[in-house]
Parts: sequence; C-alpha cells; structure tokens
Amino acid sequence: MRIIFAGYPEIGIPSLEKLSKKHEIAGVLTHPDRVSGRGKKRVPPPIKVKAEELGIPVFQTEKIDKPFMNMISSLKPDILVVVAYGKILKKDFIDLFPRGGVNLHPSLLPLYRGPSPIQAAILNGDSETGITVQRIALDVDSGDILDQLRIPLYGTETTLSLTGRISILGADLLLRVLDDIEKGKETATPQDNEKATYCTQIRKEDGIIRWDRQGALEISRMVRAFNPWPKAYTWFKGKTLAILEAGVYAGRINDKARGPGYVYGVDKDEGILIQTIDGILAVKKLQLQSKKPLEWRAFINGIRDFPGSTLGVKR
Repeated sequence: MRIIFAGYPEIGIPSLEKLSKKHEIAGVLTHPDRVSGRGKKRVPPPIKVKAEELGIPVFQTEKIDKPFMNMISSLKPDILVVVAYGKILKKDFIDLFPRGGVNLHPSLLPLYRGPSPIQAAILNGDSETGITVQRIALDVDSGDILDQLRIPLYGTETTLSLTGRISILGADLLLRVLDDIEKGKETATPQDNEKATYCTQIRKEDGIIRWDRQGALEISRMVRAFNPWPKAYTWFKGKTLAILEAGVYAGRINDKARGPGYVYGVDKDEGILIQTIDGILAVKKLQLQSKKPLEWRAFINGIRDFPGSTLGVKR
C-alpha cells in the first residue's frame, strides 16, 4: 500500500522504519522546524530527520488547506498512518485516503484518550498499560479498535523508558494491522464510550512538587512520569532543583518529626531523605539549576548545608 505517514517525535521512528521495508511511503507529514535554544537554531522534527535518512519526501505545514490536500491527493495514497502527530485531522483530509486512516495510541483505549497516556499510566500507578491501533475518527481517540497489545508495568518505568519500549512494540503491532487491512481481513471493534477516561497536555508547572500536599508515593511517580520532561522539581535557596530518581523510603528516621520538604540527611543505601505529608522520599539523583545531574553522594559533597534545609521555597 501507498502510505502517508504523519508524526513528529521519536516514538514514531521505529514504525516509519518498519513500514518503509514492506510498504511504499509516499511521504511523511510533520510540523515545521522549531526555533530552539539561546542560539535560536532551527531544529527539525525527529521524524523528519529519519525520513530524510530513508529518502522519503517530507511535507511540513502548519495548516492543512485546500492546496496542500490537492498535493497529497496527487500522490495517490491508499491510507494515512498516524503516530503522535499531535494535531486533529479533519474529515475532508481523511477522505482523501481510500482506505481511511489508522492511528497508534499508547494506551488501552478507551482508557486515557488524549495527549499524555504514558504519563497518566505512571502517575496513576497502573499495573499495566498498552498500545492500541484504531481507526481515525472525528472525536479524538474514539475510533474502532483494530488491535491491542497489553504491557505489564512494574513501578520502575519512566516516561522515557516506557516510550522507547512502546515505540518498538507499536511498530510490530501497526505492521500487523496494515497487513490485515491490505488483505481485507481486519476486524474493527467499537470502543465502549462509557468506559472512556481522558488525559490532558502536560505543562511545565505540572512538575512542581507540592511537599505540603503530596506523599512520597505520589512524588516518586511524578519523578518517573515527568522524565524526561518537564521533570519533577522544587526549589532550594531560590534555585530550581530537579529530582531525577527517587523512591519511597521503607526505613526509620532517628530524628524528631519535621515539616514537609525537610531534608533529614542520608541513608547510605537509599540516598537523601526528605519528609512529605505521607512518608519519606529517598532521592538518588538530582540536578540543581544550571548544574549537571548528580548522584546523591556527589550532590551532598558539593552542598554541605543541604541536610537540615527545607525545600519548596522559591526565594
């Protein structure tokens, strides 16, 4: 089949590579290059970089208008494949494809419809997540399910590690579904809308640790869910402090009870111990503003007055 592939971040790269070996990719649709960093350099979407390596034409547009649709139609594609494109596609564009469109979504739909299903599964402490290949529908992530794969979660995954795992497994699932569509053997199961749950776009401020509202378990999930972005973070002496690796401390503290955010000291095996409203957080890796990430021992050696401080004060 002739495919138009729509995507943006790294999660779609394994799918693009795998599909290009068995199907004809007529083009890759993605966003325009972004201006990033202090040098204001233009940074291309990761999927564009891979498409150009594979010799596949790339189409970058902010707006899918009539001239753009005419151009896509002239390529005579059979089907649209979407992996994390990040924009809603309208019916008149989907109608350009005789076999419609399919989307790879990293959750067990109808659970976690929306833009942040990987983070949502980690934040909620789920014991499993999954991948769904669905027909593209007008309502976001509501299309008929063509196939699903369940993935167990062990409470150690970060968004970075889980995204990598899903990207590989999703490529195989997507290829299997497209093979079925090509043979006319696909089966479509409508979603149960009454069981649908939703997730929202992650914002920078979602990473703020609320020591006076959150317990150690919730914060440890934040640390994993917001890795690599926006990171779970707090403040130390007016500077941003990112918590990069942490868990719930199971030991005992030989000190009187302190308020949320208080840094007791260290456990030689578990790391830096910080009080929360429910339990103690054991921190193993941190990054102070404008500094490189450090394991907890190196961090403590460099900042001797960290134990005994209270985190969360901006100034």
